[in-house]
Parts: sequence; C-alpha cells; structure tokens
Amino acid sequence: MLILLPPSETKRPGGARGPMRLDALSFPELTAARASVVDALVALSADPAEASRVLRLGATQQGEVAVNAALRTAPVMAAVDRYTGVLYDALDAASLDAAARRWLGRSVAIHSAPFGPVRALDRIPSYRLGAGASLPGLPALTRVWADAASAAIARHAGGFVLDLRSEAYTALGPVPASVTSAYLRVVTESADGTVRALNHFNKHAKGALVRALAGSRPRIGSVRALLQWADASGLRLREGAPGELDLLV
Repeated sequence: MLILLPPSETKRPGGARGPMRLDALSFPELTAARASVVDALVALSADPAEASRVLRLGATQQGEVAVNAALRTAPVMAAVDRYTGVLYDALDAASLDAAARRWLGRSVAIHSAPFGPVRALDRIPSYRLGAGASLPGLPALTRVWADAASAAIARHAGGFVLDLRSEAYTALGPVPASVTSAYLRVVTESADGTVRALNHFNKHAKGALVRALAGSRPRIGSVRALLQWADASGLRLREGAPGELDLLV
C-alpha cells in the first residue's frame, strides 16, 4: 500500500547539515522535474519583491524568500518531521518507535510542490511554495508534475493507493485509473443519517489514521483489507461514493 499525504504550509526549521540531494530522493524518475522547479524557485528569490508577489507573502512572511534562496544548501530533515500543522501534529511521527517509522518510510509519500511526491523519510529542506503558484520560466505546476507524478505513483503503488491529499495536490499527480485506489473523506453523520464533510477535524483524523496504521503496520493491498483492518481497530471506515472511503468521526 502507498498512502499519499498533502504537505503543510507550516514547517519545522533547521535539520541536519545539507545540502539537499535531489538524486537521493525516492521516485528518482522525478529528478529532472525537481531540479527545474528548485532552480526556478531559487532564481525567483533573487528578487524579493517579485518573489513576495508570486508567492503571495505578507509583511510578516518576508523571511520565506531567504528560505527559498538557500534551498540548495539548507539543512535537511525527514519530510514527515519537516511538516507541522494539524495533520502532522496528530501523526506525531517523532514519537513513533523505529519500526513504525520504517513503515512510514516504506508506505507513505508526501506530495510537495517543489519536489513532487517524496517518501516520508526522504530528507528535504524547508521551503515556501504552494500547489497553485506559477513560477517564472515554468508552466503551471500541474503541467510540470501531473503526468510525471502520476506515472511515478503508478510505478510505486504497491498494489493499492490510499489518497489523503487535498484537491490541489491531487491535481499535481492524479492516481491513474489503472491503479487500485481510494480517496479518503472525513465525515460526520447526524442522527437523521445526513453525512457532512469536515474541515479542521479532517486533517486531525487523517493524521491519527496514519499513526494508527504505522503502529500496527498491517499488510494491505485492497479496499477490503483496509476496511477489515479498520473494523478490527475500532475505526468507522466505510465505502462512500465510487472510488471513495468515508472515515466517520
């Protein structure tokens, strides 16, 4: 199973001494695309005013330009530790034991804007770039990533993909129809049976789900197997619309 997570706008600073090695990241077929996006982002950062406009940075976010300018030489850390925010706080990968972290490294990919999908333990620097940005000299990120990332996901799917990404990042690499997959929605159900999607708790529930999976490290190759694991784990996971699973919280 391959679990696809979205990144987070907020990131933990610091890390081990760089530089970042694009050729050491998982999904090596994406190295050329990664280099083109990193080059464009670093070049943009040479003009702080233009970088602020393109990246839509506010007055208190100007330090992000310097972060991007140092992208190739900055400290690095495991992607799953780099990201912070509701989902990653609920996952709390740093507190997992070594076996659970190894499972994350094998089974989880985080889909970033500058690097495409990377494995959870791939070492990346901090950066500022969202899925909707358009970098000078490059086409839209959907055009940079979509076909290449989709092919990489298909190649490394492991038989089944559980997609926990937001719509913006799903567009950067849709799971091909040839791959057995399910898109996860987090919902609540009222007394009359009405189902409603959640926002804030959506991220928390996704992080908690991945943490539970890492803790038990099941072998899952289908929707049926995932549903059986969830039922045994006391989680309310069920089939929703075609190609979707609903996690009830």
